[in-house]
Amino acid sequence: MKNKFAKKDLNEFKKIILKRKEEIDDEIKHISNDTLKKSQKDASGDISGYTYHMADVATDNYDREFSLGLASNDRQSLYDLNDALKRIEDGIFGICEDCKRLITKVRLKAVPQARLCVKCQEKKEKR
Repeated sequence: MKNKFAKKDLNEFKKIILKRKEEIDDEIKHISNDTLKKSQKDASGDISGYTYHMADVATDNYDREFSLGLASNDRQSLYDLNDALKRIEDGIFGICEDCKRLITKVRLKAVPQARLCVKCQEKKEKR
């Protein structure tokens, strides 16, 4: 049984990872532009000098927190993808951290940052 992927496969995974990183970078920039750079007046479209209704302020705050939560999840995904790139460089990409078997190509194409094979991941989630 093989315990490493061929260079051709690793290059394909690297392309998938880099494409995902680019998509996430774009998403974070979009969230930042929409959420962080707008004042509450800009976000609500209100250009008058009137005060806000408390419910409107609460909704705006919720939307902002929700967007920041998405950006935080995206940052974690970026970290995981960068870690996967490092594992490619270190020659340990695609090897399950628990059972030391190769993770299937299908799983890695869907979740390139995966550190566990499906069986080990299922065991971990049951704990």
